[in-house]
Amino acid sequence: MSDLLSWEPPNTDRQGSTYVGEFDFDRLNKQQRRVYTVCASGCWLTLGEIQAATGDPEASISARLRDLRNMFGLSVDRRRRGDPGSGLFEYRVSNGG
Repeated sequence: MSDLLSWEPPNTDRQGSTYVGEFDFDRLNKQQRRVYTVCASGCWLTLGEIQAATGDPEASISARLRDLRNMFGLSVDRRRRGDPGSGLFEYRVSNGG
């Protein structure tokens, strides 16, 4: 887990029809670092708990978790929390091993 704590997501442009680098580059890269820092701690956290720690909206957090997986090749673990029928999931970033 210590490797994860010493790594930091690099600044990068995103893809998508709504992405405008002039407006979105700094905002999304800062958001990426906040989400990564919270999730790389090794603790299992729901989107709501990550939101409480970062101040970012849950939809944005979900997108940044996908970016960690798809853009940076990190393992983003997901599991159900509580009643399986509730649809509540928790996440963490791991070494994937």
